[in-house]
Amino acid sequence: MNPEKIVSLRNKWFTGSVGLTAAILVVSIAVGFVWLPSAQFGGRALSFWYELCSAAGLIRVPPIHEAVVQPAFLTTRVEILPRMLRHPSPEAIGSGATLALRCTMCHGARGMSRADTPNLAGQYPTVIYKELADFKSGARASAIMQPLVADLSDTDMRDLAAYYAYLPREPGTGSAGEPPQIVADGAPMRGIAPCGACHGELSAKAGAPWLEGQPVVYLRAQLDGFASGTRHNDIDEQMRNVARQMTPREIEAISQYFANRP
Repeated sequence: MNPEKIVSLRNKWFTGSVGLTAAILVVSIAVGFVWLPSAQFGGRALSFWYELCSAAGLIRVPPIHEAVVQPAFLTTRVEILPRMLRHPSPEAIGSGATLALRCTMCHGARGMSRADTPNLAGQYPTVIYKELADFKSGARASAIMQPLVADLSDTDMRDLAAYYAYLPREPGTGSAGEPPQIVADGAPMRGIAPCGACHGELSAKAGAPWLEGQPVVYLRAQLDGFASGTRHNDIDEQMRNVARQMTPREIEAISQYFANRP
């Protein structure tokens, strides 16, 4: 008795399965490397190498001939680096102190506001520099700040950042109590991370300010601005994406918590 060989052209089941597998492979290649890439870019023929890399997930940008969509508004142009503005010279701090004389009406003689504007004493220098540069470029709108920074050079803005970062933070007198859930845990299902993921003391991200003791009116106004899109100088829309998902009650809770936190 000679059983029929499985791997044999005479075995109709073998030839049928091989043929079906080959047909599926051809159709998959045609769909993945021809039809889907051309459909993605409006029916335009792309190079085989680009289609291959795109299908493999190695390229996620349009081909070079595609026009890049530009935002309809100015956004930040500042590139923040972790070691930026570290170890300023005494001369830079002194120059910043002289320049800061024009800022005292709103931000206080020692960087502590009495006018619902942000407290700058002890703020991270990268934060101050970035916001000044954004006011100057128009990426962040303010009828008060933009005229004040219009004539500042890049060195002036760095010196101001060095001076305010040099000033000691004044200890707060408030008591925030237990943080609201939106502060401590965020809301993962809505894409909201805990505030400390960016604004924490130990895990602060470059360019993210510390928030403790800032005026509640200022904090609420900034969250409302990010949520509505009227403020749009956050890098990669980090704050806009978060604030859009917040309820007015959550915005109020966050503002009150950080304003009252020592």
